[in-house]
Amino acid sequence: MTALEPSGDAAVARDIAPDFARDGASDLAPDFASDTPAGLAADGAAEMAADIAADGRTGEGVLGRGYRALSIGIVSVVLLIAFEATAVGTAMPVAARELDGVSLYAFSFSAYFTTSLFGMVLSGQWADRRGPLAPLGAGIAAFAAGLLLAGTAASMWLFIAGRAVQGLGGGLVIVALYVVVSRAYPERLRPAIMAAFAASWVVPSVVGPLASGAVTEHLGWRWVFIGIPVLVVFPLALALPQIRRRASGPADGAVPGAVDRRRVRLALGISFGAGFLQYAAQDLAWVSLLPGAVGVALLVPAVLGLLPRGTYRAARGLPAVVLLRGVAAGSFIAAESFVPLMLVTQRGLSPMAAGLSLAVGGATWALGSYVQSRPGLEPYRERMMAGGMVLVAAAIVTAPSVLIQAVPVWIVAVAWGFGCLGMGLVISSTSVLLLQLSAPEEAGANSAALQISDGLSNVVLLAVGGAAFAALGGGAVGAAHGATAAGGSHPAAFAAVFLPMAVVALAGAWVATRVRAERR
Repeated sequence: MTALEPSGDAAVARDIAPDFARDGASDLAPDFASDTPAGLAADGAAEMAADIAADGRTGEGVLGRGYRALSIGIVSVVLLIAFEATAVGTAMPVAARELDGVSLYAFSFSAYFTTSLFGMVLSGQWADRRGPLAPLGAGIAAFAAGLLLAGTAASMWLFIAGRAVQGLGGGLVIVALYVVVSRAYPERLRPAIMAAFAASWVVPSVVGPLASGAVTEHLGWRWVFIGIPVLVVFPLALALPQIRRRASGPADGAVPGAVDRRRVRLALGISFGAGFLQYAAQDLAWVSLLPGAVGVALLVPAVLGLLPRGTYRAARGLPAVVLLRGVAAGSFIAAESFVPLMLVTQRGLSPMAAGLSLAVGGATWALGSYVQSRPGLEPYRERMMAGGMVLVAAAIVTAPSVLIQAVPVWIVAVAWGFGCLGMGLVISSTSVLLLQLSAPEEAGANSAALQISDGLSNVVLLAVGGAAFAALGGGAVGAAHGATAAGGSHPAAFAAVFLPMAVVALAGAWVATRVRAERR
């Protein structure tokens, strides 16, 4: 077992595929009350008149008659994806043992991640040129096929292949949903639907692992995978007709036709590069330098070609939005991945108790997403995002204080609640700003860039944090059974993960000041 595969439930919390584990974390708690006509009236006649002019309706909200079927359908799709993402981790260790594939355990996660990156870019190209309906349908079909392949696999390699197919589908779906939001909803409703996406992760984050554990124990791990595809039929039946009516065909200004082959090649480069980098990070042996170098050589040109020009220097506007998404997601997820392991090995908590210490974060994340969706706070979005990143940095730097035995362990739950509140403010806001700053014919490509920044930062910062953790003796932690076990106390190894990630998050507060285009 390597530094990036801690053990048991702690490894699960770290490894879940980033483009959903927090794009889950990333996006959706609807503002149903204030989006009704009565709520809009309370915001003032002038704002309502503007809404009507922009929307062509009477100011109805995301659950109004014109949007109800679409909203319920697409949020239900995200809800099922969220449930799968949170539930699969519980079944994964059992599946790996039964298939004699514990040595390949990490690849069942990295296979999902690398193919999802390719799926994101392909979906952006496809949706811009031909509309989001086809990539969404293909993505859900691939996601379901991957689940069935994994659930019926007779060997670990077939299981990994199923996860790869599933990741391709997941990448197609998430970007296509962004394009649906950009095309089907007026600008005033986008914060609410993005908040609804985030809220759809709250219940699965709490119920998913418990339900998956019960199914795994009583029916077997295979049913965690096989049972989900049939549940997608209902939301698709609701959403697809509405998507066909509201968001089909190429965007205005887009040139219909084949996808950009250069961008597809770059997408393959970023996927293989991320895969090599993850593989190299599994072991600190000298031989790992070669795949690591190959990964970097593939990633650098691909990143420069797929992300907006000026992203690396936080150029104002869209580049800063894309960079902030990566900084926020990467620093937070890299730190959160080690929280359960730290609580189990250093403070003697059970895996379930360690996981529950993070459960409050789902609710506060949704609260942050709800707050950013309030129309009256739109002029203060930049300040909200900067404040959110300060909360994230404070949470990350506070968490390792429990390495001091006198500090109560509930401090982590409190700190992580505030950190998730900050993430709710930031992540959903980056989604809203991206759509505001994107021309209709660029919504797919720019949404893909946002998701690539999110996912790639996860693997890079996890690789860096994992390497630092292993270098300072963290690899021995997994063999210990508690804080008092011989060799079980490695506070410096955990500090080497949390403190640098807090610095990265704090840098994100500065990036947040540049998300608005330069005023002229």
